[in-house]
Amino acid sequence: MKNILVIGSTGQIGSELTRELRKRYGNDHVVAGYIKGAEPTGELLEAGPAEEADVTKAEMIATVVKKYHIDAIYNLAALLSVVAENKPNLAWKIGIDGLWNILEVAREHHCQVFTPSSIGSFGESTPHWMTPQDTIQRPKTIYGVSKVTTELLSDWFNQKYGTDTRSVRFPGLISYVALPGGGTTDYAVDIFYSAVRGEKFVCPIPEGTLMDMMYMPDALHAAISLMEADPARLVHHNGFNVTAMSFAPETIYAEIKKHKPNFEMVYEVDPLKKAIAESWPDKLDDSCARQEWDWKPQYDLSSMTVDMLDKLSKKLNG
Repeated sequence: MKNILVIGSTGQIGSELTRELRKRYGNDHVVAGYIKGAEPTGELLEAGPAEEADVTKAEMIATVVKKYHIDAIYNLAALLSVVAENKPNLAWKIGIDGLWNILEVAREHHCQVFTPSSIGSFGESTPHWMTPQDTIQRPKTIYGVSKVTTELLSDWFNQKYGTDTRSVRFPGLISYVALPGGGTTDYAVDIFYSAVRGEKFVCPIPEGTLMDMMYMPDALHAAISLMEADPARLVHHNGFNVTAMSFAPETIYAEIKKHKPNFEMVYEVDPLKKAIAESWPDKLDDSCARQEWDWKPQYDLSSMTVDMLDKLSKKLNG
């Protein structure tokens, strides 16, 4: 039975990943790692162990790993794209210096490490349609630069020391549990909140801007199934393209209107989000993930919309 540490367990994906891992491996085998000021509460705190685990403090991470005999680390510590662009020094300190600490601890204690990358690791010169697994990556945001670096650094530890590092390039993640946290793709979460609340949605992304997206249950499945995959099958280790759907704002708006006929949307484009979104791929080719560890999403735009509206309605309206 694996013992797992989730770093960033109270974040956008971390809380749901921690709960899912506890369902699969048992509450006592999954440690919810947190930083001061973002302590877990409720079920996340009560169901299993929790420890402060700040990636900028290598000794702290090592202490937690030794205390709980950790076999696998899910390192989710990072700033999201728009936040990172406004706080580049902090983005690097957490995303890269923090990752170095994690990888050094993992090397010493023989842990697996999952550190997600992103579609933000690509840039304007990357082929935008059916973006290949192995292609040019020249992002112009600190978020993207840091994500490319996480892929390369993780690969280097794998090749140099044999550390079992793995990652996927997450697209925009859509969830009814976590509130948006400053990402370029967050409009695809915000729009559901507006629809359920009966409010007009103000879209910061221009009409016609395609971006890859994924419903959170598929994101959790991708992370866990890659970590469970047979290493003998893996040609790649880090930066697997994964996707479930690609849509523009008007497409998701039209899908929601099928269920909320009176829902309205207007555009007020955010220049920073527009520039970031237009530098990212329109649609990824995830055939390597499908071939090497049997990746397959369960949700498309239609089924996700039905589930999101239902779950979010229950959450907001009781």
